[in-house]
Amino acid sequence: LSELGSSVVDYVVFYEKPITKFSRLLHTYIANAPWGRESFLSAIPIWVKNKLFIPAEIKHNLKKCGLRSNYQLLFSEHHHSHAASAFFPSPFEEAVVITLDGVGEWTTTSVSHGKANNLTTISEIHFPHSLGLLYSAFTYYTGFKVNSGEYKLMGLAPYGEPKYVEKIKDELIEIKPDGSFRLNLEHLGYLTTLQMTNEKFHQLFGGAPRTPESSITKREMDLACSIQVVTEEVVEKICRYGTNLTGIRNLCLAGGVALNCVSNGKLLRKNICDNIWVQPASGDAGGALGAAFYIYYHIFKNNRFPQPKDAMYGAYLGPSFSKDQIETYLNQCQYPYESFEKKEQLHQRIAELISQEKVIGLLQGRMEYGPRALGNRSIIGDARSEKMQSIMNLKIKYRESFRPFAPSCLEEDVSEYFEMDGISPYMLLVASVKADRCLSVQQVPKTDLIGWVNQKRSDLPAITHVDYSARIQSVSPITNPDYYSIITKFKELTGYGIIINTSFNVRGEPIVCTPEDAYQCFMRTEMDYLVLNHCLLTKKHQPVWEESSDWQQEFVLD
Repeated sequence: LSELGSSVVDYVVFYEKPITKFSRLLHTYIANAPWGRESFLSAIPIWVKNKLFIPAEIKHNLKKCGLRSNYQLLFSEHHHSHAASAFFPSPFEEAVVITLDGVGEWTTTSVSHGKANNLTTISEIHFPHSLGLLYSAFTYYTGFKVNSGEYKLMGLAPYGEPKYVEKIKDELIEIKPDGSFRLNLEHLGYLTTLQMTNEKFHQLFGGAPRTPESSITKREMDLACSIQVVTEEVVEKICRYGTNLTGIRNLCLAGGVALNCVSNGKLLRKNICDNIWVQPASGDAGGALGAAFYIYYHIFKNNRFPQPKDAMYGAYLGPSFSKDQIETYLNQCQYPYESFEKKEQLHQRIAELISQEKVIGLLQGRMEYGPRALGNRSIIGDARSEKMQSIMNLKIKYRESFRPFAPSCLEEDVSEYFEMDGISPYMLLVASVKADRCLSVQQVPKTDLIGWVNQKRSDLPAITHVDYSARIQSVSPITNPDYYSIITKFKELTGYGIIINTSFNVRGEPIVCTPEDAYQCFMRTEMDYLVLNHCLLTKKHQPVWEESSDWQQEFVLD
């Protein structure tokens, strides 16, 4: 802001309405009194101290950034922000817009009609009835962290059987033909306690929640599979309702539930829509973008001109670091590196290293916006390797062995590897690996999770999940020419235009942003090489790395 000058900012927009949200909290506590005292005493002081004064906090921090007070501060509703983030950057002139999450102010689910520069709400579902919170309840019950472990539950689902589906539908959620739903709140704890589930929930599913970090049992696998099936049914019915009601075959999604890429992929395969576009920052982080879009288009009625693909430009909207900045950092720290004047030579070298089953940390260009690393803050490897999933999970990411890795594939080659036509630039669609690439496997006990994971299921074993699916990122030469070039060089070398891509971090930590972040993560793990834009660093050439503390205790495990 200080570089732009304060005169360029006319409006500042916050993505939700704090007072409305606070009133919902008070209403909930009053409605459930005297139960919920512990939750009330925990939450209300935080609100009174901090969140009720968000307008003052915003102005205070903007002033520190050099922005004078000659701007107007506005507030958008939470789900209006989600809907705007989904529709306005999309490539569609007109679309059905679905938002699903835990809860905003009151809304947990919305269906809207987007056209040109306007969004019209068609229907809403309100708190405490929430698909996102129901999914989070199962996240908690299966021993994962709420608001960050939901993607683990999705990844665990293919290992299980849907044996609890009818119990969930009989006891926890009533689903109507249009996708609207009501929860049985007697079995859920989030209204009155600090936990997502209660004793009735535990009795329903055979005992206490799994202790975090303990062994995963068949029960957790089956619960994950079952809630995934129920979630997919609700999402499908809501989206079908929206497209049938409006006759519009373009679909936009946002909100935390929209990050469920398995559900998203099935919407296309079931012919519910012709085209789907999901906001890459579908969680609350995308609310800032949506709030700005909502005010600019819907409120101020500025003209909107949809882009052929979308207006997110690959979601590469974060900071970047120049050649001089990187070399200055490496030289000051005396970290040895090889510098490449020509990108083509570096990309060729990276492709060769990947083909040799080396694991490479990659920092290049602008950082991605949203929870997915898309080739600029990524750890990459050979998707053909039978051992790469295990190596990257246990020695690089320090995370659970069952978790799958995603492929980055040349945009034009997607249908060569997967049962999917079209693109998936933001890693938000799951599709099956082509049948002619799949291999039959011997049955192993389903309690032998490690043995099950390590079976070779296709000629791309490192990215083929146990149900023969993959979460796809299609790479475009327009939005990321450098990453596209690396994969192209790999294809020229091996015949495969596809590699592994996982986020550049270890479990529990945020994705790296700066060269300093990247080097630290590189040295703390068993990565072989690090790329910082035009510089290549070899692990064995680096000085001995010493830690002053137990770094794995710095962040709470997700």
